[in-house]
Amino acid sequence: MTTRREVQGAEWLEADGLGGFASGPAVGPRTRRYHALLLVSRRPPVDRTVLVNGFDAWIERGGERTAFSTQRYAPGVVYPSGHDHLVDFTHHPWPRWRFHLPGGIELEQEIMVPHASPAVCVRWRLLAGRSARLIVRPFLSVRDAHALHHENGDFRFECEGEGERLSWRPYASLPSIVSLANASYDHDPQWYRRFRLAEEAARGFDAEEDLASPGGLTWDLGTGDACWLLSAGNVDEALEVPVRGAGRLVPTLMARERARREALGAPLARAADAYVVKRGAGKSIIAGYPWFTDWGRDTFIALRGLCLATGRLDDAGGILLGWAGEVSQGMLPNRFIDQGGEPEFNAVDASLWYVIAAYEWLSAMRGAGRSVATVERATLRDAVQAILEGYAAGTRYGIRADADGLLRAGVPGVQLTWMDARVGDWVVTPRIGKPIEIQALWINALRAGGRRWDALRSLAEASFTARFWNEERGCLFDVIDVDHKPGTADESIRPNQLLAVGGLPWPLLSGPRARAVVDVVERELWTPLGPRSLAPGEPGYVPHYRGNPVERDGAYHMGTVWPWLATAFVDAWLRVRGRQARHRAEARTRFLEPLLAHLDAAGLGHVSEVADAEAPFTPGGCPFQAWSVGELLRLEGLLQERGALALARA
Repeated sequence: MTTRREVQGAEWLEADGLGGFASGPAVGPRTRRYHALLLVSRRPPVDRTVLVNGFDAWIERGGERTAFSTQRYAPGVVYPSGHDHLVDFTHHPWPRWRFHLPGGIELEQEIMVPHASPAVCVRWRLLAGRSARLIVRPFLSVRDAHALHHENGDFRFECEGEGERLSWRPYASLPSIVSLANASYDHDPQWYRRFRLAEEAARGFDAEEDLASPGGLTWDLGTGDACWLLSAGNVDEALEVPVRGAGRLVPTLMARERARREALGAPLARAADAYVVKRGAGKSIIAGYPWFTDWGRDTFIALRGLCLATGRLDDAGGILLGWAGEVSQGMLPNRFIDQGGEPEFNAVDASLWYVIAAYEWLSAMRGAGRSVATVERATLRDAVQAILEGYAAGTRYGIRADADGLLRAGVPGVQLTWMDARVGDWVVTPRIGKPIEIQALWINALRAGGRRWDALRSLAEASFTARFWNEERGCLFDVIDVDHKPGTADESIRPNQLLAVGGLPWPLLSGPRARAVVDVVERELWTPLGPRSLAPGEPGYVPHYRGNPVERDGAYHMGTVWPWLATAFVDAWLRVRGRQARHRAEARTRFLEPLLAHLDAAGLGHVSEVADAEAPFTPGGCPFQAWSVGELLRLEGLLQERGALALARA
């Protein structure tokens, strides 16, 4: 358990494995439009809809009510302030709060999302004190997850059902909400107006919304636990539990889910489970919560840690095989649109990361003594060869192998590398030409593709050695042939050069030059949460990631720290020093431990997308980021004896 002060500003997440989730602040009122008790994916893992935003809750004893929920209303009124009664909070194995209330009452509240079901369980129990009544008012919106809700005449408050099972369907074209509770229900429709979402305001977005409450649920806590299950429509079959009644169903689901999570292993491996989601008949990886869906680049980077490092080889294989059929002109989609529509192919690196992930999966299967079916191996081989052939011959956005064997890419107005911030027509870091990390990925992919690519790979390697070294700064250029102008170079000190030394199966640099790259990155870029995206003192450097969307996107890759690159840095750091126990011990202390401490700082149990480039390195962006968690898992393995030996053999 932790105190209220220790988790102030932190957020919790419960994901359902379908792309939906429940989330909120550990302490205090909701701050994001995405904070919700029941948020589901209508077409897993996209098309997310908020059904139930939250609730107000009171304990009633002797005719007096005490609220233990907290809301914020415009312009900044906090009422009620139930968090004043909070004494403990934990997020293992799911979020649990403990409140001390007047009259000697001690109350526990817990929220759990059953795996693979668009549902959420809430349970309250008296830990101390005599009998009391619990009253809960749910707040409904039934809106797109990215939108906000406002009072309107079309909202239907009608309640259907009787006894424990009730349902509301505010809008005919959107899902209904089923409520199963061992409680009595009083129908009393009310609008609650002008909730204020502080984090939305800080990010420069609309920040007020109105929510509807159809009535109240009442439990007598003297007769037992208060149990409540909410779901999108009737999910009895999905839950696959024969018991009936909330008082039996909720504890049964919690016991089953506890056992499932314990089987996943350590807390970080359990966190990884949140990102592996259903897509069609297969699986994919959510790039981050609460606003990302599954992205190609993020999927293949994150898969190496979320699945391979945790031994989820079947999941990894299913994801890779599912994506194999998406190759188009040598490219894989980088983003599926949340509301539907055609996928976007705006990434030069996503397909190359796929090749790396496929190679490492096959290696992991071989290392585990497991065979890969002939048809599956052929499917992966065909996808890999289609990617390499498309890139070698030329595909979208000027992507093709140049005469020097290196991969050129880019056209004005399109962001193709992972440094992909864009504001309208302004591409903040266009990096048109031959970016350094793309060459590292390209050459690694050619090697993974087999002997037929040896000649092109050898040419690319020779060109890389001859053209990317910046003698004056003692490191690698970030981009050469800038804007496709031969002989030009971008000398900016960025972390992309790390992938030429660490983070990929085969390094492109060794010896003194590799050591020099690592030293420059450590001196100029390293922070407790990973490397900066641009060195202080470079033109355009921005020390803080904050403000409205234009300001944040302008800072996204102009100094902002990216934790996912920490593993590439530590891998490179060890490669130039050796993987002896003393070096791994030093790396654990200096590089791993600050990242592990971050697990209790923002998205609880997870790693943030980004952080400020300057002290105190405040985390920002998406608080639950797949590749940040995945790479931290890889880093833990890297610093273990077994992981070090495996990498040394590679």
